[in-house]
Amino acid sequence: MTTTFRPGEPGYDEFRRPLNPALDPRPAVVVRGHSTADVQAAVRLAREQRLPFAVQATGHGTHVAHDGALLLNTGAMTSVLVDPDRRVARVAPGARWRDVLKAAAPFGLAPLSGSSPDVGVTGYTLGGGLGWLARAYGLAADSVLRAQVVTADGVLRTATPDLLWALRGGGGSFGVVTALEFRLHPVSTVYAGAVTFDRTRAADVLTFYRHWIDSIPDELSTAVVLTRDNTLTIKSLYAGDPTEGRRLLAPLLAQAGPVRSGTMSALPYAEAAMGGTSARTFDQVSTLDDSLIAALITEPDTTVEIRHWAGRTSQDTGPAAHRAHPLSVILDRVPTPMTAAALAASGHGTSFLNFLADPTRTATAFTPANWATLRRIKATYDPTNFFTTGHAIPPATLAATA
Repeated sequence: MTTTFRPGEPGYDEFRRPLNPALDPRPAVVVRGHSTADVQAAVRLAREQRLPFAVQATGHGTHVAHDGALLLNTGAMTSVLVDPDRRVARVAPGARWRDVLKAAAPFGLAPLSGSSPDVGVTGYTLGGGLGWLARAYGLAADSVLRAQVVTADGVLRTATPDLLWALRGGGGSFGVVTALEFRLHPVSTVYAGAVTFDRTRAADVLTFYRHWIDSIPDELSTAVVLTRDNTLTIKSLYAGDPTEGRRLLAPLLAQAGPVRSGTMSALPYAEAAMGGTSARTFDQVSTLDDSLIAALITEPDTTVEIRHWAGRTSQDTGPAAHRAHPLSVILDRVPTPMTAAALAASGHGTSFLNFLADPTRTATAFTPANWATLRRIKATYDPTNFFTTGHAIPPATLAATA
């Protein structure tokens, strides 16, 4: 049964707020959906009332305040069904990764979840989904098999091949996904963790890292993080035998010097979440050249995360990401001019939807060819641009806005 909350009513403040504390959205009405029929009713109501329309489950992917909109909150729609024989999960739009991890683990299976179990499954997956198993199994979007979608006319549809392609990383601009089916993978125990060192050898670590990543198997995913408290952290996950994982990581860890804190160990995949860096600045690079390393290690009062992507992440089943670039660089603030110049020289000026806080740069998350295809698909399913909040893709018949 649909529940609505208007300004001043109990529940309005609870269900309107996203995760980002800097945003204080004031929607005209919040609709708390409990079923697919509720989603359809919300879409139709927004059209009838000529209100902007927005969707929010956990609020992790909300980057703009939906003032004056009808905000559909799907957080109550949390069902998860696992078919262990087919290795498939079917989830409702409000499910979080912790729900899928809990349901899949008894069968020795794992989803391509992200760095936090608290993140919503659907928004993360529609945005591409770069997780710790991505190098071995691809992006979360690549594992999507089927989707049910309420389109801009309020009709519930099973996604056709073109719409399904768009949903594999094209974001939520095509409709409200009410059910998502995706592959699970045979992963139970992993060798994973985060180890922190003094930052004094950061240049040596990154210089070594740029070559070392060319020799490791796809089952090993890593990131090097330069933290605000002047330390260096190496995060890793190996989807294989712990002894082999320890051997593979030993040369990288040796470059960093004595361990200050943290450990890597064998543990269930469901317990291997290691957190992520808030992306104020994001770019992809082909290599860590000397000038970029020099800039990154001197960036003041900033967390910098360098992450290795190359592997089966490069398979292309949808529009998500710029697949050819093996590394990403994330900063949690606007960089100094020196770092900005180094990124401009080494980076590709690209982005990834899950890490993109600026909706005006949505087009940079896709190749030009994929952007054009997404706009054509948008014109088929939402020609009037009803779904226009957040990382909106304009239909081909309208002027581009990003």
